[in-house]
Amino acid sequence: MVACAEAWRGDGAILASPMGLIPTLGARLARLTFAPDLLLTDGEAYLVDAQDRIEGWLPYAKVFTMLAGGRRHVMMGAAQIDRFGNQNISAIGDWKRPKAQLLGVRGAPGNTVNHPVSYWIPRHSPRVFVSRVDMVCGVGYDRGACELRVVVTNLAVLDFGGPERTMRLRSVHPGVEAADVVGATGFPLAVPDQVPVTRAPTAAELDLIRTRLDPAGAREAELR
Repeated sequence: MVACAEAWRGDGAILASPMGLIPTLGARLARLTFAPDLLLTDGEAYLVDAQDRIEGWLPYAKVFTMLAGGRRHVMMGAAQIDRFGNQNISAIGDWKRPKAQLLGVRGAPGNTVNHPVSYWIPRHSPRVFVSRVDMVCGVGYDRGACELRVVVTNLAVLDFGGPERTMRLRSVHPGVEAADVVGATGFPLAVPDQVPVTRAPTAAELDLIRTRLDPAGAREAELR
């Protein structure tokens, strides 16, 4: 959650659009701590604070105005992602006769060509981090992505600071080795000589998570 929160550091008054529980908790944690200007939405009609109290009016149609203007930073998921950041959430297997149908392309193309995008992947494995995605939904840097910020997984934080804007290991989570991440990635990963450890939550952040943001501990089920 802290690593997801850090994705929005320095964004200012930009609309955070987290997809899924952990990114949502991360965005709300950022809003309560180091990113007080971050804008959060209920996804329908209102801007809300980190505890869902209404702050302003933002009908869904207006989100697309912010999207096109680059005033949004979304954190999506990925069934597959490659070294350039091309993302697949639509289908696994041959496009003409896929093995599995997933969410569909949805808003991924528009997101990735208009504004910053990050990803949350709860299970880092070669099945997700592939040499070539079966279908391109969100575009990568080799296809004209606007800005791919970070990829946060259960093992590490990655960015696109490698050669030709390919994926690079940015930090490993406590207890994880760089070799663990390399072994769970299905393509060559840029690894710096010194890999830092992802920062741990502060005592204040832990208190916010446990008492205000997720007192029921729903986050544990996603990472079990």
